[in-house]
Amino acid sequence: MTIATPPTLPALQPFDWQWRGHSIRYTEMGEGKPLLLIHGFGASVGHWRKNIPVLAEAGYRTIAIDLLGFGASDKPALDYTLELWQQQLFDFWHEKIQTPTTFIGNSIGGLLSLMMLADYPELSRGGILINCAGGLNHRPEELNFPLRIIMGLFAKVVSSPWTGSWVFNSIRQKHRIRRTLTQVYRDRDAITDELVEMLYRPACHRGAREVFASVLTAPPGPKPQDLLPRVQSPLLVLWGDADPWTPITGAKIYQDRARSLDNSVFFPIIEAGHCPHDENPTRVNELMLKFLTEKNL
Repeated sequence: MTIATPPTLPALQPFDWQWRGHSIRYTEMGEGKPLLLIHGFGASVGHWRKNIPVLAEAGYRTIAIDLLGFGASDKPALDYTLELWQQQLFDFWHEKIQTPTTFIGNSIGGLLSLMMLADYPELSRGGILINCAGGLNHRPEELNFPLRIIMGLFAKVVSSPWTGSWVFNSIRQKHRIRRTLTQVYRDRDAITDELVEMLYRPACHRGAREVFASVLTAPPGPKPQDLLPRVQSPLLVLWGDADPWTPITGAKIYQDRARSLDNSVFFPIIEAGHCPHDENPTRVNELMLKFLTEKNL
């Protein structure tokens, strides 16, 4: 089965949902069994623009949501944690979906999907993880000296009321965003002006710097190796094999699971980085739809 990404993608219609007094942006397309797509750090519903129309056209109610603090969602001054976003997803499901759902996530969105599958199996039909993060932040034991010290100092500088704004203003410049993308995208042609603008615009919103600082100093959250044994529903794991942020060498727990369980599947996405759903959407869409069909999700 070959699923081509349409050359002209339909616009994603924005909707807003009120949660705990904050406005949350989401989009929805199609009808059928529900899929909930969850973006990674700094991204938004637009990062799924090459996937949503294809999944919707295939007969799925395809929903993507901006996590609180990202995209077009509000950016209040809070302590941001994976548990906060998990509660957001839980409440959104109860208010807007109310039908067993396949959770699909990239990076920290993948880890959040894994948390939903493990903690709320009654909400889920299955899951698709794309270059799943190992935590919201690196755990101290994962960083060697002196990187452990450098990261700690950087977090303090960004959080400081005296230096934080200057540092964040420098980081969010479009040329720096583009440079960062060249580190995590293998296909340079996928780094478009549209993508850079999509990441840049929310970084200019009121409260964006405080969200960034909070995330940098937040606890890493649950470990995938502790969550995975509690997941009973079908699971597809896709991994860009050229990802420097979450290298495929760290995906062994998912590969081992796929070898031992019939309801788990693992596929490397060759010559793709941290966001293969955006770099190689044709291949990722094909694998997602094949999995959804074969597992009757």
